[in-house]
Amino acid sequence: MTALSTSNTARFDVQLAREPLSSEERAKRMQNPGFGKIFTEHMVVIPYSEELGWGKGVLKPYGPIVLDPAASVLHYGQAIFEGFKAYRQPDGHVKTFRPESNAHRFNASARRLAMPELPVDLFVEAADILIRQEKDWVPNAIGESLYLRPFMIATEAALGVKAAKEYLFILIASPSGAYFPQGVKPVTVWISENYVRAAPGGTGSAKCAGNYAASLVAQTEAKAEGCDQVVWLDAVHRRYIEEMGGMNIFFVYKEGGETVVVTPMLTGTLLPGITRLSLLEIAKKLGFRAEERRISVDDWREAILEGRMTEAFACGTAAVITPIGTVKSAHGEWQINRGETGPVASQLREALLNLQHGVDADLNGWMHQVC
Repeated sequence: MTALSTSNTARFDVQLAREPLSSEERAKRMQNPGFGKIFTEHMVVIPYSEELGWGKGVLKPYGPIVLDPAASVLHYGQAIFEGFKAYRQPDGHVKTFRPESNAHRFNASARRLAMPELPVDLFVEAADILIRQEKDWVPNAIGESLYLRPFMIATEAALGVKAAKEYLFILIASPSGAYFPQGVKPVTVWISENYVRAAPGGTGSAKCAGNYAASLVAQTEAKAEGCDQVVWLDAVHRRYIEEMGGMNIFFVYKEGGETVVVTPMLTGTLLPGITRLSLLEIAKKLGFRAEERRISVDDWREAILEGRMTEAFACGTAAVITPIGTVKSAHGEWQINRGETGPVASQLREALLNLQHGVDADLNGWMHQVC
């Protein structure tokens, strides 16, 4: 598709698609978008070089990128990404959820992989420019959104194990339907004892591509055992629960007459999820006690058998909250809440979605108005 340069801002040139989709064609594509399968018409690209720093960005038609076969990302894996969403509000405006937090985590990942940091305001501005252009791609229903995927790759053509001198920041967008279109369904998980996601001193707290590539073999193992997802244990003791797939994990206890919402503490090997952090705050506002602890597989099984634990669920940007119904391992299995979605998970999910879609007041100032 050809492009026509139409305008520019201080930090961005704007090149719009010469032949945009009709509203009818766009509506057709958005009918059942699923997740990460349909993409909007434009993207944002910002180049970086060690000599010049961050260059001028451009909003341009979505399309292939050109890489030299010797590009560092293809050989040494310098690639990081983020994920956040834009939500239609009751008044028709569009807001994003905590984009500055994603920008800060993006930069933390960049530091860990010896990549340049992108100024937080530039990260947010890039998203705002793309969303304003693609505002008609933002769905209306609660549970639906426009998913934003910012990523950065090393582009220097050099076969040498060192930090690259050239990079591209790219931002694309994808309309996202409800993750569970037929209703939220609990998943069955497999506790992996053969593989670990991350080790102390590694890249577990970074959102880098290599972490996900290394997880695929364990996910395949889980599928072979009849499970939907894999649960990761710590690399040292192979006892403590860390994450579920690419999501943070939560447990619900009944202790001393209180409902306690618990998630594994951050140790440097877990991804510091923004949904995770938000749910801890929301749980407190809903009257629950919220804590971070180390929880072993034995603790999990015993707490379920004794009735002290009533629910378990995972959380992340894509699915929001995913209940866990059955746990399997090489040593047996157990069921949680009769394999059904629990009331605490449902309440937390509703509270977060209502906040994001503007149904409830944003008392924390987490929503960023775009247009």
